Amino acid sequence: MSMDAAMRPTQVLPGPVAERLHVTSTGDPDGPVLLLAHGFGCDQGMWDGVLPHVSADHRVVRYDLMGYGRSDVSAWDPVRYSSLDAHAEDILAICAELDLHDVTLVAHSVSTMMALLAAVREPERFRQVFLVAASPYFLEDPADGYDGGFSAADMAEVAGALDSNYFTWAEAMAPVIMGTPDVPGNGARLTASFCRVDPDVARQLLVIMFTTDFRPLLPRVTTPTVIVQSRADALVPPSVGDHLRAHLTGSTLVQLEAVGHCPHISAPEETAAAIRAHLLPRR
Repeated sequence: MSMDAAMRPTQVLPGPVAERLHVTSTGDPDGPVLLLAHGFGCDQGMWDGVLPHVSADHRVVRYDLMGYGRSDVSAWDPVRYSSLDAHAEDILAICAELDLHDVTLVAHSVSTMMALLAAVREPERFRQVFLVAASPYFLEDPADGYDGGFSAADMAEVAGALDSNYFTWAEAMAPVIMGTPDVPGNGARLTASFCRVDPDVARQLLVIMFTTDFRPLLPRVTTPTVIVQSRADALVPPSVGDHLRAHLTGSTLVQLEAVGHCPHISAPEETAAAIRAHLLPRR
C-alpha cells in the first residue's frame, strides 16, 4: 500500500452512533480495521502520533468516549454510564453501524477493560485486542497475592482530592501519570485534556476505573490479546502485566522502553512498532 493512504484526510463518519461518539476514519479504506480507544481524560487525538505509522495499510477508526472529546456530551447519562458495560456497548454499536469485522481493537488504560468486555460479548467481531497500560484492578489484594499498585488508603486520598476539586487534582496528577518530567510538554498536554472534561463525567469514570475488579473477566476472554506495558508506570506496576499474561489465555506481554502511563503519546513510534510487530494476519 502506498503512503497515499496514510495521507488521506480524516473523515468524520455519519450515522447516529458515529455522530454521537464523533467516529472518524482515515488510512486505507480497504485495509484491515484498527479501532483505537483512548483512555481517561483524553480524546481520540491522543493517538495522533501513532496514526502515521499504522494508517498506510490499515483503515484506522477512532472515536471519543461518551462525555469526552467531541462526543455528544448531552447524551451522557450517569445511570447508563455507571459501569463500563455501556462503554463496551458503544464499541459494539460502532462496529455494528459501520459493519466492521475482523477488527483489531487497540485500547488504552480504562478502555482496555471496555475492550475486553466487548470482546467477550462478541468474540467473532474481533481478530485481536491490544491492551496498552492495562490494569484489571488498581487496588492491592494481599489475600490473593495481587498488587494493583494502590492501597485502600491511597484510594481514599484520591477520592478526597476528587471531591475537593477535580481541576486541582488534574493539574497535580496529569504530569505524574504521563511520567515524562524531562518532556514537560507531555504533562501539560495531558493536564489540558483532563481539564476539558466535565468534572462529573470524569469523577464517575475514575471511580469505576479505580474501584472495579475486572480480574474475573480475564478467563472469559478468548480473543488473542497483546499486553503493551511501559518500563515504568506510576499507575500500573510490572506485576500487573504478569497477572494479565497469566490469566489471559495465549496472551503476549510486550515490554516497552518507554516510561509513563501514556506511551502512545510520549513514545508513539515505539508503541506503533510494538503493535505492528504483533499484528495477526488478516483472516
